Amino acid sequence: MKSKGRRGGIYRPLSQDQIETIHHAALTLLEKVGFTYESGLEDLLEMLEQAGAAVDRDRARVTFPRSLVETQIAKAPGRVILYGRSEDSHLDLQDHQVHLGTGGAAIKIVDPETGTARPSTLQDIYQLARLVDRLDNIHFYLRPCIPTDIPEAAYDVNVFYACFKGTRKHVMAGVNTEETLHDVLEMAAILAGGLDALKARPFLSIITSFAISPLKFCTQSTRIMREANRHHIPVALSCAPMAGSTSPITMAGTLAQIHAEQLAGITVCQLTQPGAPVLYGGIPGMANLRTMGYLGGAVECGMMNAAIHQMAAHVGVPNYNSAGLSDSKIPDAQAGWEKALTIVLAAMGGSNYVHHAAGMLESMLAVAYEQFVIDDEIIGMACRVLDGIPLDAERLALEVIESVGPGGNFMTSPHTLAHLHDEYYEGNGISDRKSRSKWEKEGASGTWGRARRMVERLLSEDESPYIPGSLDGQIRKRFDILL
Repeated sequence: MKSKGRRGGIYRPLSQDQIETIHHAALTLLEKVGFTYESGLEDLLEMLEQAGAAVDRDRARVTFPRSLVETQIAKAPGRVILYGRSEDSHLDLQDHQVHLGTGGAAIKIVDPETGTARPSTLQDIYQLARLVDRLDNIHFYLRPCIPTDIPEAAYDVNVFYACFKGTRKHVMAGVNTEETLHDVLEMAAILAGGLDALKARPFLSIITSFAISPLKFCTQSTRIMREANRHHIPVALSCAPMAGSTSPITMAGTLAQIHAEQLAGITVCQLTQPGAPVLYGGIPGMANLRTMGYLGGAVECGMMNAAIHQMAAHVGVPNYNSAGLSDSKIPDAQAGWEKALTIVLAAMGGSNYVHHAAGMLESMLAVAYEQFVIDDEIIGMACRVLDGIPLDAERLALEVIESVGPGGNFMTSPHTLAHLHDEYYEGNGISDRKSRSKWEKEGASGTWGRARRMVERLLSEDESPYIPGSLDGQIRKRFDILL
């Protein structure tokens, strides 16, 4: 069963009155409090000032008139298509259509051979891309970890190369500079058949963490964001405050601050390039006030991320947000319940592009090969929920009940055979539904062990030629490819 693009919107943690209250509170914040900024953004300040924003350079403060924000957000597309490199891997982001995939910038990976955490590598990014390419319920590949084994200056081109080589699915990641953004676009254009072809059907998008919460423009990310806008490359306007640390401890206050940050980001993008494809990128999280770290698996994160889709829908922009994080260190029961709750809440909420939904552990510090397989199963279950219970004369089955009659059974009924594979979610095989005796005979392994064997099987398959030899040579001649 293909789960991509299922329709959510059946869980709404905010009422319409609450949505409007938060929206107006955010506009008030932008008018009265505004944004501060890092140095090096004079071109941005000039653009905002010419558009009608008030810029106080002595205080390093920009305030946004309501009318300016409302005019600019109306220019943002209500539908964004994130293309893959095969027809079945495109993502149509609009309304309440749900897509879930990987995410993060983990620096550790739980090694499938030793079961212990080690630094993540460029080879991991490639092998995880291959794994995700074979998992039907993981809809896109957002670079999930950082290659700690190569120079930082070589990150961007090599990360995207490893992703493109491993999967046909849509690829998203961040970049570190405007120059390396141009390098990534040049490499992608080689694969697309030219820059114009890439702009027409972009199979990559860029994360731009433009806002340093609370309410501050980041120079480098804002400049990268605007350059991507000019090239018509979709951007996710990522801001990720932690309630109690970089946003108010209350959920409502965090949502109001995020909405203000998102409205400012959308305004900047549309002033830079009217009609630029953007994803409303609020990622509300929580601070662990005992350790000052990040709490990824809290149920309230699932609630707030469902609310984020409501706020994005209110301004008519597709959204990017988060689910599937866990504070557990290994693929265990805690990871299971934290992931399942937040993923199903985000999916039922209708979030369009949910990253972090596969692979993540240890509050975004680590990933595990086995966890991607387990999370593929969880995502499939969550998407099955969105199908609801279909009801028509065929499924109501009154004639079948009558034909079987009182005291009969339905095991051999043609109706049972006809719907054996389309009524219930069958999964990817990782869930154990055998009898105890058969389970014991096969080694009595737990979920982690079964997932490890599935990873081994999937990665033993032949590599897919997503970068043909002639293009690979062209790319390697132009760039220092380290994979």
